[in-house]
Order: sequence, then structure tokens, then C-alpha cells
Amino acid sequence: MSCVIAAEAAILELTQNAVTALKRVIAEADSEICGIRIAALGGGCAGYQYEMGLEATAREGDAVIHFGDVMVFVDEESKSALSGVEVDFCETPAAQGFVFHQPNACGSCGKRQNCGS
Repeated sequence: MSCVIAAEAAILELTQNAVTALKRVIAEADSEICGIRIAALGGGCAGYQYEMGLEATAREGDAVIHFGDVMVFVDEESKSALSGVEVDFCETPAAQGFVFHQPNACGSCGKRQNCGS
């Protein structure tokens, strides 16, 4: 299967740690996987929630961003919400995972335990 797709200018950035982790995830996945989809979903008072998933190919209207061998697919609705976002991959003794840094966020309510109050 061919995974060559024309690229767009970067909407978001991936750190080298994130690129390395994504290469590992894609390599361990089904051979039909070409990249990763990142989407921004409405998140209420605390800002956006981010979703990631493996993809075989881009969908119509997607932005396709190349980070070396890693392709990231972003749908039209998520482009503006992901503008300027930096995705990192952190590993600590307690946890590991992808972290989204949104420099354009004005803050959050800080009441995550009492949401709705």
C-alpha cells in the first residue's frame, strides 16, 4: 500500500519525543497504517479535548502534515483549534503518554473536581 500524500504547512508541532513515540506505535500497528489522526473536540470550560487515532489514509479535506516519516492527518473542523498546539510525549516513572500544549489558551476554570458549579 502506498502512503504518499501531498503535504500542507504545519498546523501543529510535534516534539522529537512525540515523533519517536508515534513511529514506534505505527511500526507496531497493522501494515495498512500510514499515519495518525489528531482532532480537537469541544471540551467545555477547561478547553479542548484532543483525540488521536491510527489511520490508513487521509480523508477528503484533511490537512496532511509530515514530520519526517510520520504523517499527521487533521480534519477541517480541527485545524483552527490545533493551530499552534505542540504535542509532546512524556515518560515518567508514574506515567507515560502524549501531552498537548496549547499556547493560545487563556486559562481554565480550575474547578475540574466540581465541574458544573
